Amino acid sequence: MRDRVRLARSLRALGVPEGATLLVHASLRGTGLDAEVLRDALTDILGPAGTLVVPAFTPANSDTSGAYRALVAGLTPRQERAFRRSMPAFDPSTTPGQGMGRLSEAVRTAPGAVRSGHPQTSFAALGARAAEYLADHAPDCHLGEASPLGALYRASAHVLLINVGFEVCTAFHLAEYRVNAPLRTYRCVVPRPGGGKKWTEYEDIHLDDSDFGAIGASFTWGMERTGHLGERAARIFPIREAVDHAVEWMTEKRH
Repeated sequence: MRDRVRLARSLRALGVPEGATLLVHASLRGTGLDAEVLRDALTDILGPAGTLVVPAFTPANSDTSGAYRALVAGLTPRQERAFRRSMPAFDPSTTPGQGMGRLSEAVRTAPGAVRSGHPQTSFAALGARAAEYLADHAPDCHLGEASPLGALYRASAHVLLINVGFEVCTAFHLAEYRVNAPLRTYRCVVPRPGGGKKWTEYEDIHLDDSDFGAIGASFTWGMERTGHLGERAARIFPIREAVDHAVEWMTEKRH
């Protein structure tokens, strides 16, 4: 309880607003922070009117992803076919997030948590508006207007980065949809109505986070507040201003 109170005090000093919607990216590696304690400190600060949101992505649930290619590297064609056949369909109620960190899993598995239904880029949330934000997540819209990210933009949410850089700032992906980034084909495995599984294929934005660090580094003065949780850097900023800034940056510098 003492750690939870101390964390809540630090979050308040950082500027986490009571009653807000907060999209959090965190790496707890080397911080000494407990994921469930941090989750509870965040919900304490946000209060009963607030909502805590985290990415709960499953990138390996696709044979078109880098995560999948890493898993099958070195396999023979026959072994890869067998691996692909064995892949389970995405189930929002049970499939763990992949590479999203301990805080993400602590939110996803918490009593009352809600998760969106996209088989690759789902979000999990706790709080007053969790079900509202995560209700609509179009199968062919990873992180655009028809995803929870679009809903968070419209709700004027905030983004909190804990011990991670702008390179993982999911909000910047929404800007890619607004600058008409090129499309690519995705395939992933999903439940078949009535039982079993099937592969589905669709086109969506070619997601590219290679310049996200530069986009964040070029924030105008006053856009973010910075501080520390324990001995690790943290920063908070409004999602609307961040996405609008990313749109301007991409329009000028992406070719």
